Amino acid sequence: MAVQEIVNRAEEIEADIIAWRRDFHAHPELGFQEFRTARIVAETLTELGLEVVTGVGKTGVMAVIGEGTPVIGIRADMDALPIMEANEVEYVSQSPGVMHACGHDSHTAMLLGVARILATMPDRPPGQIRLFFQPCEETTDAEGKSGAQRMVEEGALDGVDHVIALHVASDLPAGKIIANAGPLTAAVDDFNATIIGKGCHGAHPDEGIDPIYLAAQVLNALHGIRARRINPIHPAVVTIGTIHGGAARNVIPDEVTISGTLRSYDPRIREQLRDEVERALGVARALGGDYNVEFIIGCPSVLNDAHVAEVMRAVATEVIGAENIIDHEPSMGGEDFSYMTNRAPGAMFLLGAKRDSVDRPHHNPLFDLDESVFKIGTSILTETTCRLLKEKA
Repeated sequence: MAVQEIVNRAEEIEADIIAWRRDFHAHPELGFQEFRTARIVAETLTELGLEVVTGVGKTGVMAVIGEGTPVIGIRADMDALPIMEANEVEYVSQSPGVMHACGHDSHTAMLLGVARILATMPDRPPGQIRLFFQPCEETTDAEGKSGAQRMVEEGALDGVDHVIALHVASDLPAGKIIANAGPLTAAVDDFNATIIGKGCHGAHPDEGIDPIYLAAQVLNALHGIRARRINPIHPAVVTIGTIHGGAARNVIPDEVTISGTLRSYDPRIREQLRDEVERALGVARALGGDYNVEFIIGCPSVLNDAHVAEVMRAVATEVIGAENIIDHEPSMGGEDFSYMTNRAPGAMFLLGAKRDSVDRPHHNPLFDLDESVFKIGTSILTETTCRLLKEKA
């Protein structure tokens, strides 16, 4: 099937893709609670005659099209966020305090569209296509594992030659595409630290060890990591998000708690950041106090494989024209698709979906999308899959 035929097919089913998206949007579910979403996905795939497995990675769904090798995987995430929607649209969230504020509803709908096209394609290239409808991208379970981790650990990526995905971007002009090689998102690690002192009355500070004073010195050291400890040619972020201590104006507390996040692309810098946080917290010991710290190791950086990204760009050029392919700096946000690209060379492209002149950032109560771009994302995913199958075959 030629590229234009795929585009035509995507246009033919555009109304269904939008309807799926609106249904998912109106009925959002948090990570590892995507029971309704997974049921509808599984039923839709079963109606296409596909082999469907449910409960993958707890609440994920996997479907298989074709057989043998090569094997190309396509991933979409299904979970929503704990946000109260502020939009006034017919498909507004019907679950108070839960909202699809990152576009995962559209990712799921577009992958269903891809499944319909590929399942009915008369000249589909030989090989196997695995569709991954992944749970819980936004957070982790009690063991600190995300949906992509769970699916990988359960063998969903075993034998996969390449894996691809897309992510909508509500701040990018509708119909524009970003498909750069190299880092797309950052590795994400968080930390919780406690600065330990010795409480006393505020009128007699000499009788204690003031953890608020210690924390002030530690904060300076933490904020100096990026400027003075990390090689300046390597991107890195150290952000302190919370600091809490004390309960009365005239009492010096026993401790102060600090939490923050670390972002990087290079695995060596990622490890160094954790070491430097420990070093900065050591200032508290040098001044007579103590500390303890817990690191929450998150997802690695998404590194787009150069060849897969090149195929995506070539496909996008044919679908929407070279003038709509733009280069963009990588993000310091996180994305657990990285667990999949760590198992199989792959890439994710960004699909511009800015709806109007209103600022509708991700993870915001006003988040929404231009639905006219869904046929573009569906077409690019479908044709990229076909080309990768042909190459590997």
